[in-house]
Amino acid sequence: MELKKGIPSRTSLYDEHLKLNAKMIDFHGWNMPLEYTKIIDEHLAVRNNVGIFDISHMGDIVISGKNSNEFVDNLFPTKVSDLRTNECVYTSFLNDDAKMIDDTIIDRINQNKFFLIPNAANINKIFNWMNINKKNYDVEIIDYSDKISHIAIQGPKTEDVLNELGIKMPTQFRLLFEEINYNNPLIDDKKMIVSGTGYTGEKGVELIIPNEYAPELWEKIIKILPKYNGLPCGLGARDTLRMEKGMLLSGQDFNEDKTPYEASISFIINYDHNFIGKNKLIESKSNYKIIFRGFKLNGKNIPRNGFKIYHNNEMVGNVTSGALSPILNCGIGLGYIKKSFMKSKESVFIDIRGKKIEAYVSKPKLL
Repeated sequence: MELKKGIPSRTSLYDEHLKLNAKMIDFHGWNMPLEYTKIIDEHLAVRNNVGIFDISHMGDIVISGKNSNEFVDNLFPTKVSDLRTNECVYTSFLNDDAKMIDDTIIDRINQNKFFLIPNAANINKIFNWMNINKKNYDVEIIDYSDKISHIAIQGPKTEDVLNELGIKMPTQFRLLFEEINYNNPLIDDKKMIVSGTGYTGEKGVELIIPNEYAPELWEKIIKILPKYNGLPCGLGARDTLRMEKGMLLSGQDFNEDKTPYEASISFIINYDHNFIGKNKLIESKSNYKIIFRGFKLNGKNIPRNGFKIYHNNEMVGNVTSGALSPILNCGIGLGYIKKSFMKSKESVFIDIRGKKIEAYVSKPKLL
């Protein structure tokens, strides 16, 4: 799916956002809602109650065929073929040098069919990368990104909203296929995918549905939200929510320059199979010098991407993401620091516009 330069693409829910007076921005070539009311209100709605997000800018790619299990195992450091039907897993594409190209969720739809969700800015890159590495594998790779919408419902009251819709709540990283009267090209059936996944660190689901049915579903959920003190939420709240939980943002927290060890996601690695970048990844296991960590600041100063981290007068790292945490009520950051300073509660200083602000090192999950 090619994006026209200078003309942001619109999701199937664009008109719905305008009805709600959302503030729209260009996000990686997509015209997306930044906020509807205030970012802090939307953030707190998700932490305390429930929120709804349009995430239809994300990609939708299906791999199927006789060699699909062998192919996905070669693509990822995670042994994806171990998934049971209707299970999904978080993992990452690696290049030949074991650097992360993109992270993704991959679902097993059936024995020989997998569905993966690349980040919006990387859809074409990932689609091309898979085709380059298709080689002699008997697989078919189809990009459905321009046909499919995603609606995320996130927060402790997600299940209440789903009950109102007559939809069951899947367990985390499980899929359900709800009977809906339309054809879904991803699963070749009249069903909607209900995925027990999200990007907020809260209980939640992502509803995956053909574009033409998304506005009606969105409107139904919007009408239900007030009953549970819920709100429609934009990219602003999505970003602060994921930062509190230490979740990586592709293109910002890594950009084909970090290994899974450096990015603190070594849990995705399984060496019991061959995969792209395996030898380099084995080498990196014992010699990486920086690691992804979280930072809690003293006060409400906000660290930004590129700000430097110091210990005494030595520069020991860089911030990649930062925000004011509505829950912790202080500035927080994510970034990379020398391993010798990685211990929790280690005192460091972040240079914020010429002022050294004290911060404390934490695991990436700050909340």
